[in-house]
Amino acid sequence: MPSDHASPELLGALSRLHGDAAAATFPFEVEGSDEVREKRTALLEQLSDYILPRLVQLEAPLLVVVGGSTGAGKSTLVSSLVGERVTESGVLRPTTRSPVLVHHPDEAKWFAPDRVLPELPRTTEVGNATYALRLVASDKMPRGLAILDAPDVDSIDAGNRELASQLLAAADLWLFVTSAARYADQVPWDYLRAAAERSAAVAVVLDRTHPDSINEVRGHLARMMTSRGLSDSPLFTIDESPLDVDGLLPREKVTGMLGWLRDLADDPAARAEVVSRTLDGAVRLNVFRGFDLVDGLDAQVAVGRRLTGAGERAYDEAACKVADAVADGSLLVGPLGARWDDYVGSGEVLASVEQRVGRIRDRFIEGVTGKRTRAAEVTEAVVSALTVVLTGAVESAARTTAAAWDAEPAGRVVVEAHRGIDRASREAAPAAERAVRDWQQVVLDTVKTEGADKRLSAKFLAFGADGVALSAMIVALAGPSGRDQVARRVLDSILGPEQAGRVVERARADLDARVRRYVDAERDRQLRVLPSVTELEAVRARLSESARGAEHARHLDFLGDDA
Repeated sequence: MPSDHASPELLGALSRLHGDAAAATFPFEVEGSDEVREKRTALLEQLSDYILPRLVQLEAPLLVVVGGSTGAGKSTLVSSLVGERVTESGVLRPTTRSPVLVHHPDEAKWFAPDRVLPELPRTTEVGNATYALRLVASDKMPRGLAILDAPDVDSIDAGNRELASQLLAAADLWLFVTSAARYADQVPWDYLRAAAERSAAVAVVLDRTHPDSINEVRGHLARMMTSRGLSDSPLFTIDESPLDVDGLLPREKVTGMLGWLRDLADDPAARAEVVSRTLDGAVRLNVFRGFDLVDGLDAQVAVGRRLTGAGERAYDEAACKVADAVADGSLLVGPLGARWDDYVGSGEVLASVEQRVGRIRDRFIEGVTGKRTRAAEVTEAVVSALTVVLTGAVESAARTTAAAWDAEPAGRVVVEAHRGIDRASREAAPAAERAVRDWQQVVLDTVKTEGADKRLSAKFLAFGADGVALSAMIVALAGPSGRDQVARRVLDSILGPEQAGRVVERARADLDARVRRYVDAERDRQLRVLPSVTELEAVRARLSESARGAEHARHLDFLGDDA
């Protein structure tokens, strides 16, 4: 990478990666989902806190973040390196709740709120009570260098630990401070291992160590560093020493470390090399995280497809059950069939439709006087029968879907979070009745249209439009039951075979369409509690593309065209 600027391609690619990662969600509880959510958070924080701000201000001072174990003496070390008391340390833990950033007065602009760690508030007040980055300007700091005193990585306070992680991820150089009593602790080494994995610049300080044991502890610590990929990292030692009246270490104890830091600050090429190395490692790590998020979205899409597919199959089966009930005539086996038989005169085979018309015409005369006709009673029976079939089908589909979801962990979470998801909606029964009545109205309108030229005939008047429509509905619902024979003869006699056929065909088609819409509405109501698989797939595609783009831009910027 050039020492003075980052390419627009790299900045654009990483900005897209940030935006696409921010849009990625991992709503299903699948194996590894917690880990991938943590990686997403880490990617977003490091891109916004460090990588993107650093890439647009490569000439900014080298940011050295001092972090490490509880009680290792970080705050005292920071003040001793500066040469004056700039941090507050204490006996009670946790301490250093408000991180302190010390810089040269002429370089204050680099640490304004829109620069490094932009989401962290700024303050100049002394104390640890405020959650903010305390800025301290000191003319004892060399230009080109800033030191940040971070909370303990193993603090008993979760907020301190999270803040420490955030600050360390924003470091150009991590000055890890430990002691003879804490150098083998696991938590700090987890951070060091992560730093090694992303090739971050690290220096280690062994502090507060008795002179009699310093060589032994140093040797063991050096071997641990080598085994963990930190063999090239400088190792400084500070034995136990009394502090002066200002609470600072004797100057000679930090001379070597201070000289090394000043050399970095004074040498633009060396400073740029440290920044470039850390940036490259951070970009590489977060590109890898981007691909990990893509893999995580693959798992989300897979479980989303399974859960959605289970629901779609259940409701497809529900629609088929209704279609079968209509096609096989089973609707006319129960109460509806009995009412129809009573309406047309069960037990008799009439010699002609004219005889049937004569018998039924007398019944319709009752309707003229305002009494409820038997045709209306049969029509209501049609409503009742179809409503029961429709609601029963979607009720069964809801139970089947919920049971399928409950069979795997991700689906079980959904079922537990949505009470009543194993039942049809409250609107299922009213919606079914509306669908059936709307269908009846379409059949009636069709009869009136197809029989417009016959509405004054004796047969049409005898049955009335409602009676003709009822006959059409019975034919549409009868299937192989045989109960449609009289109804078919009535329709053929009144409308003619061709027009009667069109009426029945349209009635069946319209009923099929309404059943499908009704079942689909219930399906959509249940599946609406699931995240959209289509949206997850779209986010996955964008994130995969942006991760590949960031990887390509990184190679061009940091490694050259031939990398």
